[in-house]
Amino acid sequence: MREHRIKGGGGVELFVTDQGEIDAPALVLVHGWSQSHICWQAQSKLAETYRLIAFDLRGHGASQKPEDTAAYTDTKLWGADIDAVIQGLELKQPILVGWSYGGRVIASYLDGFGDAAVSGVVLSGAILAIGDAREDWMVGPASSGMNKDLYSDDIARRQPATEKFVRDCTTEALDDSLTEDLVASNMQCPANVRRALFAANWDFQPVYEKFSKPALVIHGVEDQVVEPLVGITISELIDGSDLVLYENAGHAAFLEQPERFNTDLSSFATTAFGAAP
Repeated sequence: MREHRIKGGGGVELFVTDQGEIDAPALVLVHGWSQSHICWQAQSKLAETYRLIAFDLRGHGASQKPEDTAAYTDTKLWGADIDAVIQGLELKQPILVGWSYGGRVIASYLDGFGDAAVSGVVLSGAILAIGDAREDWMVGPASSGMNKDLYSDDIARRQPATEKFVRDCTTEALDDSLTEDLVASNMQCPANVRRALFAANWDFQPVYEKFSKPALVIHGVEDQVVEPLVGITISELIDGSDLVLYENAGHAAFLEQPERFNTDLSSFATTAFGAAP
């Protein structure tokens, strides 16, 4: 695995991992709220066919963690982060793959840079709005916004709340060591960053409605974090998109049913890259 340090929006340093042949078609994996690139480890086999890029969002994992709330509320900065990864690694027409909050990050890129430089998007358990723009029908009972302890500066409260949130992301318990890794990764995201991630008010449904490239929407039927209706709505917003609902899967379908997810992603990528100019 190759590792890079790339300066994103506002000069924030991003930690980027890079697997596979450099000249292979690229998949850029964008993780969710309070996670890091390690959540995509079950997708590593895809590096046999594709160039697999996974980076830690600003404020997460091994990336820089600015104190200023504006570093997380400014939509342009999030979009600039993805653009910096694409430009810095000289990626040609990559596919953007976003989980949960990754839907906001990808929408930020599309809002600022359009869709000309990508071959398509894949959204798994993705959100459609943040802050006051987020409506009740979008929010599941295990949403991170439902547990104030997740945002507490008191680590004695934040740690167990984080463990519960990680477990609530799946219908069946994951391997203990993987769960521990995911919790530890979550805890690298400070409380102030967690609070800032939803401080802005933005409904990005119009952004996805304008998206003109191939799209695949995957959503777990048992998702308790982001309501499945959100995934269905995304698929209706993007003209010609494909919708796949995973039975017996929750918020982290790519971890719960990795072989199916990898097959669906690879099949989509074959078509989307073939359709790219």
